[in-house]
Amino acid sequence: MSSAASQGLANCDICGKLSNASLEHCPRCNATLHLRKPSSIQRVLAYLITACILYIPANVLPITITNQLGRELKSTIIGGVIFLWEHGSYPVALVIFIASVMVPVAKMIALFYLCWIVSHKPGVRRIESTKLYRITEFIGRWSMVDVFVVAILVALIQIGSILTIQPGGAALAFAGVVIITMFAAHAFDPRLIWDKAYPEGLASE
Repeated sequence: MSSAASQGLANCDICGKLSNASLEHCPRCNATLHLRKPSSIQRVLAYLITACILYIPANVLPITITNQLGRELKSTIIGGVIFLWEHGSYPVALVIFIASVMVPVAKMIALFYLCWIVSHKPGVRRIESTKLYRITEFIGRWSMVDVFVVAILVALIQIGSILTIQPGGAALAFAGVVIITMFAAHAFDPRLIWDKAYPEGLASE
């Protein structure tokens, strides 16, 4: 069995058309053709390192600043989860914890693992690794839930000087984490997982 790359065929990243890589541009949508996404692993790692750096202020800085009758209350993501849990809002607390803490961390760990698999053990569990990538790419966008909650609260709860809610610095940092990890998942080329199975078709570009 041979791969498409070994036959000089490239799949367009935009429209999905399979074409001869020597054409350089897709005959259907004119996008640039690559046998593999250029510098995929390097770009993914750059995105992930940036996301890890942003994840620190996203959890340390307040995500909401509540002003109630002149009394200011700052709340971090974890602080908000604890507050909701202590007041009996278990489902909401779980949703925010999963979407804002577990999902971003799991996504970054999964992408680091995939990069390691491709770079060091490309022959290990190809099918499972491909499924892991698909799951990672799908669930990553749902970690924006916390940002949406903050945006809704800021828009709805503005009762003059009695009660106001403003977004904190963590909201911007957390949004950056989500967006950058989405870029990282898009930059990863899952075909690299299978390249060692068809060594005659290996190509970096």
